Amino acid sequence: MAETHPFLSDEWITEARRIREEFKNQVPAGEYAVKLNQIITDVPFGDGTLNAHLDTSGGELEMETGHLDDADVAITLDYETARAVFLDPQSAIQHFMAGKIKVQGDMTKLLAVVQAPPDSLAGEAQRRIAAITA
Repeated sequence: MAETHPFLSDEWITEARRIREEFKNQVPAGEYAVKLNQIITDVPFGDGTLNAHLDTSGGELEMETGHLDDADVAITLDYETARAVFLDPQSAIQHFMAGKIKVQGDMTKLLAVVQAPPDSLAGEAQRRIAAITA
Protein backbone atom coordinates (compact mmCIF):
# COMPACT_ATOMS: atom_id res chain seq x y z
CA MET A 1 0.00 0.00 0.00
CA ALA A 2 1.27 3.48 -0.87
CA GLU A 3 2.34 5.87 1.85
CA THR A 4 -0.29 8.56 2.38
CA HIS A 5 0.20 12.28 2.95
CA PRO A 6 -2.19 15.04 4.04
CA PHE A 7 -3.98 16.48 1.01
CA LEU A 8 -2.08 19.49 -0.45
CA SER A 9 0.84 19.14 1.98
CA ASP A 10 4.32 19.66 0.55
CA GLU A 11 4.86 15.88 0.63
CA TRP A 12 1.54 15.23 -1.13
CA ILE A 13 2.30 17.83 -3.82
CA THR A 14 5.77 16.32 -4.42
CA GLU A 15 4.36 12.81 -4.76
CA ALA A 16 1.43 13.98 -6.93
CA ARG A 17 3.91 15.72 -9.26
CA ARG A 18 5.93 12.48 -9.49
CA ILE A 19 2.82 10.48 -10.41
CA ARG A 20 1.68 13.09 -12.97
CA GLU A 21 5.19 13.03 -14.49
CA GLU A 22 4.75 9.29 -15.15
CA PHE A 23 1.71 10.14 -17.28
CA LYS A 24 3.27 13.16 -19.04
CA ASN A 25 2.55 13.26 -22.78
CA GLN A 26 0.05 10.41 -22.38
CA VAL A 27 -2.99 12.14 -20.92
CA PRO A 28 -4.81 14.43 -23.34
CA ALA A 29 -5.92 17.83 -22.10
CA GLY A 30 -9.46 17.17 -23.21
CA GLU A 31 -11.41 18.85 -25.94
CA TYR A 32 -11.99 22.08 -24.01
CA ALA A 33 -9.23 24.58 -23.31
CA VAL A 34 -9.48 26.30 -19.94
CA LYS A 35 -7.20 28.23 -17.63
CA LEU A 36 -8.53 27.93 -14.10
CA ASN A 37 -7.16 29.44 -10.90
CA GLN A 38 -8.03 27.90 -7.54
CA ILE A 39 -7.99 29.56 -4.15
CA ILE A 40 -8.17 26.95 -1.40
CA THR A 41 -8.88 28.41 2.04
CA ASP A 42 -8.72 26.98 5.55
CA VAL A 43 -5.69 24.82 4.69
CA PRO A 44 -4.53 23.33 8.02
CA PHE A 45 -0.84 24.06 7.35
CA GLY A 46 1.29 26.75 5.73
CA ASP A 47 -0.28 30.19 5.74
CA GLY A 48 -3.81 28.75 5.51
CA THR A 49 -4.41 29.49 1.82
CA LEU A 50 -3.12 27.65 -1.24
CA ASN A 51 -3.23 29.13 -4.73
CA ALA A 52 -3.12 26.65 -7.59
CA HIS A 53 -4.09 26.43 -11.24
CA LEU A 54 -5.21 24.03 -13.92
CA ASP A 55 -4.41 24.77 -17.57
CA THR A 56 -5.44 22.70 -20.60
CA SER A 57 -4.78 25.39 -23.21
CA GLY A 58 -1.38 23.97 -24.24
CA GLY A 59 -2.76 20.59 -25.27
CA GLU A 60 -1.83 18.82 -22.02
CA LEU A 61 -3.30 18.95 -18.55
CA GLU A 62 -1.11 21.12 -16.34
CA MET A 63 -1.84 21.32 -12.61
CA GLU A 64 0.50 23.32 -10.44
CA THR A 65 0.70 25.71 -7.51
CA GLY A 66 0.52 29.45 -8.12
CA HIS A 67 -1.90 31.43 -10.25
CA LEU A 68 -2.10 32.18 -13.96
CA ASP A 69 -2.24 35.86 -14.93
CA ASP A 70 -4.73 35.22 -17.73
CA ALA A 71 -7.12 32.68 -16.18
CA ASP A 72 -10.58 32.23 -17.73
CA VAL A 73 -12.18 31.36 -14.42
CA ALA A 74 -11.32 31.23 -10.72
CA ILE A 75 -12.85 29.07 -8.03
CA THR A 76 -12.64 29.54 -4.29
CA LEU A 77 -13.33 26.67 -1.95
CA ASP A 78 -12.28 25.53 1.49
CA TYR A 79 -9.79 22.74 2.16
CA GLU A 80 -12.37 20.09 3.13
CA THR A 81 -14.43 20.81 0.00
CA ALA A 82 -11.32 20.72 -2.21
CA ARG A 83 -10.31 17.38 -0.71
CA ALA A 84 -13.82 15.96 -1.15
CA VAL A 85 -13.99 17.10 -4.79
CA PHE A 86 -10.51 15.76 -5.50
CA LEU A 87 -11.43 12.33 -4.12
CA ASP A 88 -14.87 12.35 -5.80
CA PRO A 89 -14.91 14.73 -8.80
CA GLN A 90 -18.58 13.89 -9.42
CA SER A 91 -19.41 15.70 -6.16
CA ALA A 92 -18.31 19.10 -7.54
CA ILE A 93 -21.80 20.11 -8.70
CA GLN A 94 -23.29 19.12 -5.34
CA HIS A 95 -20.72 21.26 -3.50
CA PHE A 96 -21.31 24.15 -5.90
CA MET A 97 -25.08 23.96 -5.39
CA ALA A 98 -24.48 23.96 -1.61
CA GLY A 99 -22.54 27.23 -1.95
CA LYS A 100 -19.19 25.70 -1.02
CA ILE A 101 -17.55 26.56 -4.36
CA LYS A 102 -17.52 30.19 -5.48
CA VAL A 103 -16.91 30.89 -9.18
CA GLN A 104 -15.66 34.06 -10.85
CA GLY A 105 -15.21 34.32 -14.60
CA ASP A 106 -16.33 32.16 -17.53
CA MET A 107 -18.66 29.59 -16.00
CA THR A 108 -19.23 27.90 -19.39
CA LYS A 109 -15.55 26.89 -19.60
CA LEU A 110 -15.67 25.49 -16.09
CA LEU A 111 -18.82 23.48 -16.84
CA ALA A 112 -17.32 22.13 -20.07
CA VAL A 113 -14.35 20.73 -18.14
CA VAL A 114 -16.43 19.38 -15.24
CA GLN A 115 -18.91 17.65 -17.55
CA ALA A 116 -16.34 16.20 -19.99
CA PRO A 117 -16.01 12.41 -19.88
CA PRO A 118 -12.81 11.36 -18.11
CA ASP A 119 -9.94 9.87 -20.07
CA SER A 120 -8.93 6.39 -18.85
CA LEU A 121 -5.27 7.35 -18.30
CA ALA A 122 -6.31 10.54 -16.50
CA GLY A 123 -8.56 8.37 -14.35
CA GLU A 124 -5.64 6.09 -13.53
CA ALA A 125 -3.46 9.07 -12.54
CA GLN A 126 -6.34 10.39 -10.39
CA ARG A 127 -6.74 7.00 -8.67
CA ARG A 128 -3.01 6.76 -7.95
CA ILE A 129 -2.93 10.26 -6.45
CA ALA A 130 -6.11 9.55 -4.46
CA ALA A 131 -4.36 6.47 -3.03
CA ILE A 132 -1.64 8.67 -1.48
CA THR A 133 -4.17 11.14 -0.07
CA ALA A 134 -4.69 11.08 3.68
